[in-house]
Amino acid sequence: MSAQPLVSAIIVTTWSAQDAVKCVQALLQQTIASDLEILVIDNHSEDDSIGTLRARFGHHPQVRLLESNRNRGYGAGNNYAARYASGEYLLIINPDNELEPTGLEHMVQMVREDTSIGILAPKLEYPDGRVRESARAFPTLLDVCIKRTFLQYIFRNRLRRYLQTDVPDIPVRDTDWVVGACLFFRKDFFDQLHGFDERFFLFFEDMDLCRRCRDAGKRVIFVSSIRARDRKQRLSGGGFFSLLLRKTGRIHIASALKYFWKWHGMPV
Repeated sequence: MSAQPLVSAIIVTTWSAQDAVKCVQALLQQTIASDLEILVIDNHSEDDSIGTLRARFGHHPQVRLLESNRNRGYGAGNNYAARYASGEYLLIINPDNELEPTGLEHMVQMVREDTSIGILAPKLEYPDGRVRESARAFPTLLDVCIKRTFLQYIFRNRLRRYLQTDVPDIPVRDTDWVVGACLFFRKDFFDQLHGFDERFFLFFEDMDLCRRCRDAGKRVIFVSSIRARDRKQRLSGGGFFSLLLRKTGRIHIASALKYFWKWHGMPV
């Protein structure tokens, strides 16, 4: 690796060491891997995740392992790791994502050539070839409720508009926001936005970041010609009532209320 990395990749992992190992391995197979540093932060997993990571990458010159003394949440975990990043560009990637080998090279090229781009996200594909609906319109609270309840069968057109399922599949398009599984931007722009809003422990921090990106006059773009493999099961999956029964679901609901309070002044 060169003395000054071009790209700093951040992986926040909690109880997902094996996924993180695969994610790191995919990053080390990038066509510009020699210009890459990888920061893996264990977000206070209560198992031997950090031991697994140390055994695999403890002496790797391009991988730096960070260990948090508490579970900071997704946004705060990325912010913490970003303090140690020294690359010109920043990649935020979930441990259950694997970026195709040419992905980083194409991301760098696009953002370098077009300064109007604030946030870039690739297409996310499940192992069976299905595409995750990861580029969306900004929702209202009703849109979120529709997606999680039987109302999705009544307001089909509204749900399609929110998920942008009818938008043509073109190589590059602007969108309101992209899910935070794999995001790419200039490090100085991420710093200008002050990173993720740490009031969101988990969920909606990606929507909030994209909103602030657009308010700063930059574009959020979805690039379907760049692909990342994504796992099927999502933490926020399921209907509204199943969310209430799970801790991650209740966190999702709390983050939604915080988001709509912040951007729409909705009484909580």
